[in-house]
Amino acid sequence: PEERLARLRLARSENVGPRTVKRLLGRFRSAERALAALPELASRGGRRDYRPCPTEAAEAELAAGEAAGARLVVVGDPDYPPLLAALEEPPPVLWIRGDPTIFRRPAVAIVGARNASALGLRTARRLARELGAAGQVIVSGLARGIDAAAHEAALETGTIAVLAGGIDHVYPQENTELAGRIADTGALVAESPPGTEPTARHFPRRNRLISGLARGVVLIEAAERSGSLITARAALEQGREAMACPGAPEDPRVGGCNRLIRQGAALIRNAEDVLEALPPLPTGLADPGREFLFDDEFFGEELPEFEADHEPAETAGPDPLAEQILRLLGPQPVELDEIQRQCGATAAEFSLAILELELAGLIDFAPGGMVMRAGGGA
Repeated sequence: PEERLARLRLARSENVGPRTVKRLLGRFRSAERALAALPELASRGGRRDYRPCPTEAAEAELAAGEAAGARLVVVGDPDYPPLLAALEEPPPVLWIRGDPTIFRRPAVAIVGARNASALGLRTARRLARELGAAGQVIVSGLARGIDAAAHEAALETGTIAVLAGGIDHVYPQENTELAGRIADTGALVAESPPGTEPTARHFPRRNRLISGLARGVVLIEAAERSGSLITARAALEQGREAMACPGAPEDPRVGGCNRLIRQGAALIRNAEDVLEALPPLPTGLADPGREFLFDDEFFGEELPEFEADHEPAETAGPDPLAEQILRLLGPQPVELDEIQRQCGATAAEFSLAILELELAGLIDFAPGGMVMRAGGGA
C-alpha cells in the first residue's frame, strides 16, 4: 500500500509525465526513493522550490476514486491493461470502473463524428455488432454520435469507454446512463484524477488511451480537422492499425476518412475488412502479475549514480551540462540525439540532465523524440 500510494504521488507531481515516471523508477526502483530525489533533481535543473505531490492529496484522490466505485491500477498490476503496458511510455496510473478482465481480450477502437449522419450511426452499430460477434471488444470515447452508437451496439459482447476527465465525470452528461451500463458489463477508464472536469487539453490524452487499448482504430465520418484523426495518428505512433470507412466526397464529415485512405489506411466496408487489416498482437505484453516497474528489460539503461540524501542547496543552479543543453535549445523542436551529439555527453549523463531540466519545467517534448525550450511552439 505504501508503494502504491507513492506511485500515485509520483505520477501526480509537477512536470512528471509517463516518460519521467518510467525513467525515475528505472533508476531508483522505488517510488518512495524517486519522490525523495525530485527536489534535488529539479534544483540541479535550475528550480529550487520544487515539492512533490503531498501525501494528503494522493490519499484524498484514493478516497474519491473508491467513493466513485473505481479502483486504482499501476503499471505492473495484474489488472493493468496489457496493451497499454506494452507501450514505450504507458500511463503510470489509471482509474478503472468495471470488469478488469475485459482488457485481456482482443479489442478494436471505433471513433468518429459527434454530429454523425444516420448512415454513419448505422455503420458504427453494424461494425460494432459484427466485431463483437467475432470476439472483439469495442473501445471508444463515450462521445455523442459514432462513439455512443458503437458502445451501445457492443454492450452485450463487451465495450470499454475512455473518459477525458475523472472516472466520476461522464461527458456529455446525456451519456451518464450509458456509462453505467458499460461499467456493469465492460469497463470505464480514466487517466485523470477523480473530480477532474474534462477540458480541451484532456482529449488528446484520452485519444491516445483509446488507440493504445486496441490493436487498431476504425474511423467513421471523421472531418479533415477532428479529434478522430488525432486518435488515428496516435494509433500509428503506437504501432497500431489506422482504418477508415469511405464516404461521399462532398460530405465534410468524411473528409478526414477519405484522406486517410488516400494515405494508405485500410478501406473498411465490414468486420471482415477490419479483422484482415489488424496487425499481430504487440510483443512484450504483460503477463498477469509481471512486475514491469522493476523489470530491467522494460526500463533499459539506468541514470548515473545519484543519491538524494540531503536538501537541495539554496543557491544551486542548473549543472553545467544542463546549462549547455539549454543554450542549444530554442523555441522550435530539435532531435534529442542531435543535442546530445553537440554536447559530447554520454547517454547516461545526457539522460540525467534532460530529466533535471524537465522537472525544473525548462524544456518541453514534441512527438518523435524532439525537444525544445519550455513555451516554444511546434
